[in-house]
Amino acid sequence: MKLQLINKRAIVTGGASGIGEAIAKTFLDNGAKVIVVDLPGKDVSDIYKSFENAYVIEQDITLAGASDNIIEEAVSFLGGLDILVNNAGIAMPSSLETTTDELWDKVMGLNVGSMFKISRAALPYLKKSGAGRIINLGSIMSDVGGPDLFVYGISKHAVAGMTKSMSVDLGQFGITANYLQPGAIVTALSAPFFADPAFKKYWEDKTPVGRLGLPHDVAVAALFLATDAAQFISGVGLNVDGGAIIKF
Repeated sequence: MKLQLINKRAIVTGGASGIGEAIAKTFLDNGAKVIVVDLPGKDVSDIYKSFENAYVIEQDITLAGASDNIIEEAVSFLGGLDILVNNAGIAMPSSLETTTDELWDKVMGLNVGSMFKISRAALPYLKKSGAGRIINLGSIMSDVGGPDLFVYGISKHAVAGMTKSMSVDLGQFGITANYLQPGAIVTALSAPFFADPAFKKYWEDKTPVGRLGLPHDVAVAALFLATDAAQFISGVGLNVDGGAIIKF
């Protein structure tokens, strides 16, 4: 079975860079029509101008009513919806002691709250699909804890729990819900951290395959979960970490 998405209609949030951009472009390369959502001012349209089946929505998904507006505009363009990839998120260092109310609200609001709201708004259209897919971006921190990642780690544990609950609720409608658990992935945002030789070596030594991950590594995992090949997989966290979680 070929991993293709011919005529499938997808939304990818946080698609202006990194993992989200890789997922959106991989879906487009494999036949999908894709709505790419990201913040205003990121020149998202320029990133996708060579893809005739890409449509860009510049919207802060944490704003009141944003999820409903995004889904309404997306479905108007696509004519329906088959796949929702909840990739938008933020990582900010913190401990229990240093986590302010404002930081908690910012990280949980984007990483968890917006994921819930846009999934709820998308549900009527995913039901009509008959083979809907929800793919949420978790982290290896969905399973473990990490230093100075207090609220981020909590948010990713919440993603895991929410996705499992989604899978139970939505299976009756032919909808699967799964989450990806990336490890050390080099993106434009994370590259400065990996520029530190000690930090880079730490993650290379922790990863049995001996290298850092790339956004494409996560994108092909998302592609698999979005296709008919994964129709009997739901409620699962798929590690895309080169085996790093085994060595925690």
